Amino acid sequence: MSPDPAPYDALLLVSFGGPEKPADVVPFLRNVTTGKNIPDERLVEVGAHYDLFGGRSPINDQNRALLQAIREDLAAAGIDLPVYWGNRNWDPYLTDALEQMKADGITRAACIVTSAYSSYSGCRQYRENLAEAVAAVPGAPRLDKLRAYFNHPGFVESNVDATLTALAQLPTGLQREAHLVFVTHSVPTTMNETSGPTGGAYVHQHRTVMEEITERIREETGHRYPAELVFCSRSGPPSMPWLEPDVNDHLEELHEAGVRAVVTVPIGFVSDHMEVIYDLDTEAAATAEKLGLAFERAATAGIDPRFVAMVRDLLLERAASERGEEPERQVVGPVPPIWDVCAAGCCPNPRGPRPALCGSD
Repeated sequence: MSPDPAPYDALLLVSFGGPEKPADVVPFLRNVTTGKNIPDERLVEVGAHYDLFGGRSPINDQNRALLQAIREDLAAAGIDLPVYWGNRNWDPYLTDALEQMKADGITRAACIVTSAYSSYSGCRQYRENLAEAVAAVPGAPRLDKLRAYFNHPGFVESNVDATLTALAQLPTGLQREAHLVFVTHSVPTTMNETSGPTGGAYVHQHRTVMEEITERIREETGHRYPAELVFCSRSGPPSMPWLEPDVNDHLEELHEAGVRAVVTVPIGFVSDHMEVIYDLDTEAAATAEKLGLAFERAATAGIDPRFVAMVRDLLLERAASERGEEPERQVVGPVPPIWDVCAAGCCPNPRGPRPALCGSD
């Protein structure tokens, strides 16, 4: 693919954001839970997780590293394109990024979101955030969201190698006995049921990635490891059904079944942010230690060069499509390349319609 980003004159990295010092934690959580009427006392309880890590989330530093890696990758490919960064819930906010882009004369930007799958919270909510930010910045550039990339080889292959590395770190006598525990963020069951244009996309997409990685591991090792998809980071009232099983409950079940070693593979996340370092490296690791399970956690894609190069590939793919060409769209597994423009009603907001960019509604 020729390295021509036209009609885009910028790339915007769009992410969740996170607190960077203890004083940020409760204000950040207020942003995250806007409209849910959660009292500050509960937010202080939740914020205690951040105390274990100096009162800050690692996500902003990880985004800074990704931002730099993307800039270096584009420059090495001969693509002279500015790359900006804006968050949903903390500084730098999307509105700040758009104000800077406007001041710099940017007219049209492609957006890469740090969420690989289809769901309300992982796709449409970002589209709503983009619409809100554009409405707040008169003269803001036009924004196009790049397609979901759960099945792009740059994402899948980095997870394959991370899983192989984690397996190799288990005690030698237990490596062939391990179970692969693929982990993603739990969401309400109704959110999964309405994800994608026809429903069920969130779980289905994760399962296809799990199956692809498991098969690649079999090809590399000659051994088919048992694999399960589980969930973490559940929130919300107990009366609301969320996707299960929880990773800790699953570890208990594996122990009761006589399993002696596990590798957790956080395929639902693109970097080692709070859901990974707390829910897996802290809570799940403690559960495994209590049970006597050998435990390793595979790395996330992070700034793996293949994942970084994927961003460039998606940018050039979409640019070519916008120019009326028919670019090759790289995928692995059974699911075809995901749509560029979300269909009407795709991943609906469970609290009712809100304006959203980058879709047909």
